[in-house]
Amino acid sequence: MNIDELKTKLLNPDAKVLLLSHKNPDGDTIGAALALYHIFSQMNIATKLLVPNAFPDFLKWMPGAEKFIVAMEHQKDANQAIAEATLFFFVDFNNYERIDFISKEVGKNNAPKVLIDHHPNPDSFFDFAMSDVKVSSTSELIYSFIEKMEFLDKLNKQVAECLFTGIMTDTGCFSHNSSRPETFETTAHLLKTGIDKNKIYDRVYNNFSESRMRLLGYALYEKMVVLPKYHTAYFSFSAEELKKFNFQLGDEEGMVNYLLAVKGVLFTIIIIEKKSYVKMSFRSKGLFPANYIAKRYFHGGGHLNAAGGKSYKSLKETIEKLQTVLKDDKTIQKYF
Repeated sequence: MNIDELKTKLLNPDAKVLLLSHKNPDGDTIGAALALYHIFSQMNIATKLLVPNAFPDFLKWMPGAEKFIVAMEHQKDANQAIAEATLFFFVDFNNYERIDFISKEVGKNNAPKVLIDHHPNPDSFFDFAMSDVKVSSTSELIYSFIEKMEFLDKLNKQVAECLFTGIMTDTGCFSHNSSRPETFETTAHLLKTGIDKNKIYDRVYNNFSESRMRLLGYALYEKMVVLPKYHTAYFSFSAEELKKFNFQLGDEEGMVNYLLAVKGVLFTIIIIEKKSYVKMSFRSKGLFPANYIAKRYFHGGGHLNAAGGKSYKSLKETIEKLQTVLKDDKTIQKYF
């Protein structure tokens, strides 16, 4: 399906669009999906938003965030939205695994699937794909998409707020994966709509609880482990520790980046014990391949400098495995 055929399907009066965000949603998948929602709503295209599980409170200020169907909380509504869809948009992910338990229902519906994403190695079942790993974020790609679809006249302040949030959060406030001039050109166009970038930053990054700040202090003083030989640093938290600090969804946001400020550190990890697995977030500097380690050893993947994974071993065993990987993997030895 080419872009003209997609446009025809989208503008069909009977079209029912379902915008899908990935599990454990971040600012990019939520911002990108909401931007499309606002574009399509202005065009009277019947559109719904669906996400597997809840997203952090610091993203709930975004215009239209209350429109999301959270499948884990409203399974019946989620299944109905999936069954009725005539066109699916996979926003900021490129395989069925990233929508977790709702993937089975989505797979039953043969309606066309549209991929808009910037992660590597996309699956091949999509009918239309806009995929580019060089682009900072899916939100930046959404801007390109609406430009190609000739919908830029619908770029209002609401759309711009959502796209700016996605670009800002996925680049760590433009600290990584944001060296292309096009990223700043897109951001400039968003700013021209009159959005208040300082207020957006404040809502996302200055909106944490007191207990989260105490957790951060505990992490830096008690839990920071630095491995100078491997230019690596990490935090690890047990479920008991998280409970002590009244851990809430999204409280770990940005913590892994603090470790990159340590002199000589190239690779950082935050390791969090969950109920049935151990969650891992990876960050790196320069050419150090965080995504290589995530994909090869920890059931994950992502970008060169920002990736995620999980372990089905205990927290202690996961840390031991990480240290063994750093010690033995020949591919990353050249970075030490």
